[in-house]
Amino acid sequence: MNETLTSPKGFLAAGVKCGIKSSKKHDLGLIVCPTGAKAAGVFTTNKIVSASVVICKEHIKSRSIEAVVVNSGNANTCTGKKGIKDAIAICKTTAGEIESDPHSVLIASTGIIGEKLPISKVLGGIVNAVDNLGADEKSGFNFAQSILTTDTKVKQAAVEFKIGNKTITIAGTSKGAGMIGPNMATTLCFLTTDANISKPLLQKAISRAIGESLNKLTVDGHQSTNDTALILTSSMAGNKIIKSQDASYKKFEKALCAICNTLAKEMALDAEGATKMFKVIIKGAKTQVDAEKAARAVADYDLVKCAINGSDPNWGRIICAVGSCGVDLNPNKLSCKLDNIVVFRNGTPVDFDRDAAQKVLEQKEHTITIDLGIGKKTDFCYGCDLSHGYITINADYHT
Repeated sequence: MNETLTSPKGFLAAGVKCGIKSSKKHDLGLIVCPTGAKAAGVFTTNKIVSASVVICKEHIKSRSIEAVVVNSGNANTCTGKKGIKDAIAICKTTAGEIESDPHSVLIASTGIIGEKLPISKVLGGIVNAVDNLGADEKSGFNFAQSILTTDTKVKQAAVEFKIGNKTITIAGTSKGAGMIGPNMATTLCFLTTDANISKPLLQKAISRAIGESLNKLTVDGHQSTNDTALILTSSMAGNKIIKSQDASYKKFEKALCAICNTLAKEMALDAEGATKMFKVIIKGAKTQVDAEKAARAVADYDLVKCAINGSDPNWGRIICAVGSCGVDLNPNKLSCKLDNIVVFRNGTPVDFDRDAAQKVLEQKEHTITIDLGIGKKTDFCYGCDLSHGYITINADYHT
């Protein structure tokens, strides 16, 4: 199955090299829906944002979207009036090439903060991208390549399912390996579908899907200035329009959540310097806020991440992370396990097989479960280990 953004009906894509990156890798991507698409999205809540975010948040209000243009290697953030002017020029040039309106073009950027875009190269890249648009798998893959920065591989997924007798397809790709600590946004994520669904419900679905997947991922606890997640639908599947939260909507939302969860796990496994990922599950929390806060606290705790890198079943670091994050808990009922191995129960250490626990942490993926012993709320967070590689990448990134 074609797992790229060109899998749903009605979409073309391209990825080209326009010269932003000194590595000469793909650095400009384009998605086009010639018939026009409904669009929805979520964005960074950072107070400092890219010019691309400013323009995209305005354009996404349009009834019909015909293109998304993305550049990597330059964030176009903290670039003042010129950054806004460049973002507008990118939308105008894209619209001119596909004979559309600039307000029907969405935009995203990722890369180094504080450097002005080499705008002439970007505009030339747009022309090249339009010339290379295709509905095939290679074109979709080239787009996925074009959005990467410190990622080592593309992340993409697709799913097909039925609504009535019509086949619905959803496809997605994302990027991000560091500076990931989302809050109602993600790194860069692009989703396409051919489901016939209303714009308000499309917005509801992506907000839920991102909130339950990519928003549950933390690599280093640092939120980006450019976080953008967009979904476009061509409505070409031919199903009866979804305009209420009925069984069809729930089926669509479930499939979208599954795609986004797959992308979140792929991002965790390709995080900067990461060798493994883990899932933190919090049970027995007093409130939903406490459950979320505790899960993220453990996943973000550097000493936990280092222990996991060394496959050290040092449960004391996990308990310390929970105890220091400010949530309500019952110390006499607090418990913890690594996969199915209980290491701490009802506030007391237990005898456990350290060799078996070490083997759990040596796995590419494992789960840490903590019961706070004070309520019934639960939540989770994805995290990854912290290695020497993370420091090396971020020490050398600008150069």
